[in-house]
Amino acid sequence: MTTPTTGPTGPTDPKDPTDSAAPTGTPAAERRSWLRDHSELGVCALLLALGVLVLGDALTMDVDITQRGPVGPKTVPVVVGAGLLLVAALLAVDVLRGGRGQAESGEDVDLSEPADWRTVLLLTGVFLGFAVLIEPLGFPVAGALLFWGAAFVLGSRRPDRDPLIAAVISLITYAVFNNLLGVPLPGGPLMGVL
Repeated sequence: MTTPTTGPTGPTDPKDPTDSAAPTGTPAAERRSWLRDHSELGVCALLLALGVLVLGDALTMDVDITQRGPVGPKTVPVVVGAGLLLVAALLAVDVLRGGRGQAESGEDVDLSEPADWRTVLLLTGVFLGFAVLIEPLGFPVAGALLFWGAAFVLGSRRPDRDPLIAAVISLITYAVFNNLLGVPLPGGPLMGVL
């Protein structure tokens, strides 16, 4: 068992690969340093995958030639997919040439603080709950629970106001999509009422 030593910024552990005071001359440390310096390539990979997915779906879309006008339903997805691929390529070239995104100076974020994984996981649970409940309960009820749950996870503690606001937002969203835009959302038990 090794004991941590004290470095210039505090205790260090020679076996901890993420420790900034660990030896940096090893190939593994250099590879981690290169990946950390080029972390924006992960965004490039995500944009590339998304662009390929959008283009693949758009190009394999089954469209009846008699039902489309001069600009068919494939046009926008093809343009968006091609744009995603172009942005991914341009960003990758910029990152590999040494370009780095600048930290947002206007945000009130302390980058030295660790991520709040509890909030992220709770929000993920709220969204997954919404996905499970939308069919049996319908959008108005599941949407109200989504909005209320998200507000609660993000720190709002007004039980007299939050459920009412969540219900109103959910009902307005349902009415706009279902009635005005013609996008059918599941109504659930409230289908006859709304």
